[in-house]
Amino acid sequence: MSSISPAERLRAFIASESAGGIILIVAAALALAIANSPLLPDYQKLLSTPVAFSAGSLVAIDKPLLLWINDGLMALFFFLIGLEVKREIVTGQLRSWKQASLPIIAAIGGMAIPAIVFVALNLGSPENLRGWAIPAATDIAFALGLLALLGSRVPVALKALLLAIAIIDDIGAIAIIAIFYTENMNLAALALALIPAAAMLLLNRAGVARTTPYFLFAALLWICVLKSGVHATLAGVVTALFVPIATGDERPLERLEHALHPWVAFLILPIFAFANAGVSFAGAGLDALLAPLSLGIAAGLVIGKQLGIFGACWLAVKAGWARLPEGVGFRHVYGLSCLAGIGFTMSLFIGNLAFADPQQIAAVKFGVLGGSLVSAITGIVVLRFASPRKPTQVAA
Repeated sequence: MSSISPAERLRAFIASESAGGIILIVAAALALAIANSPLLPDYQKLLSTPVAFSAGSLVAIDKPLLLWINDGLMALFFFLIGLEVKREIVTGQLRSWKQASLPIIAAIGGMAIPAIVFVALNLGSPENLRGWAIPAATDIAFALGLLALLGSRVPVALKALLLAIAIIDDIGAIAIIAIFYTENMNLAALALALIPAAAMLLLNRAGVARTTPYFLFAALLWICVLKSGVHATLAGVVTALFVPIATGDERPLERLEHALHPWVAFLILPIFAFANAGVSFAGAGLDALLAPLSLGIAAGLVIGKQLGIFGACWLAVKAGWARLPEGVGFRHVYGLSCLAGIGFTMSLFIGNLAFADPQQIAAVKFGVLGGSLVSAITGIVVLRFASPRKPTQVAA
């Protein structure tokens, strides 16, 4: 079985994420339109529809549709993230310090500074401080989707840099969710989760390339993690760690990535966006966006990401710790740092974990949508003028 080259894999990934980002924008816009129309009660009723699953007396899960989307469908999204992270670390852009130094340093700055900005603006509102991680996230699908609109004005190396930064950002988000947003742990359920995890480890050690056994044990792992109090989506990440990159001529990880990308990009993330982006602006004025929680998130995404990513890249290059990719200048990096302020999917996801109060959730949506919109417009404008469009050659 012939393997796909890293360059071809990168191009395919970017193409999929770029197109998916456009669908994501449409889904979010549709949710906003419905939430600000007479259909709002029907939208809310749909998301609160109870959905139950049971297997005898052993397993019983009864949750509203919204939580099945956020806990169930998004586990597949995190599974795909886990596959991408594993591949990048073992065979991709993150396999050596020389290649990984710039995106690692940039991602650290891009997570730390937005969190600091958020905390600084919410010191007087301690009930909001639990949301410190919300502006630290980057939505790779949205960002790459907008980069695709700029066509040849954007160097391919810049897209690869954004991809690497976003993957490291995802690693940070996964760690944050596991450490800071896990409460009331059920140790018995967590101990049971070790059984399917151990089974997948044995499958990996035995060189099993078929993916069906991994999915069966992954389903058991998801149920155990859900019952344990640890967020269920992390079961997807754990499962990805056990999928072999290569077994003989078979490449299970690569095969799963290619199979899952269309489903995640064109179905799962748009469904998540539709279910979570709907916020009503009825009665909301400028004060809603200037409230500490909304403002902290928006400022973290807009200002924090720019300062964090651009500042970290500039420092790393000037200090000789890393170098810019060929064809990429600091104007490109600044445009990238603006686009990285599009938090959307991951920011909304962390916001749902951080708060339960409906008013705080609404404030999170205001901040995420406002900050992401400003970041998107700023990034497009900066990159639009960062480099001229390459002239089309005309045959003589």
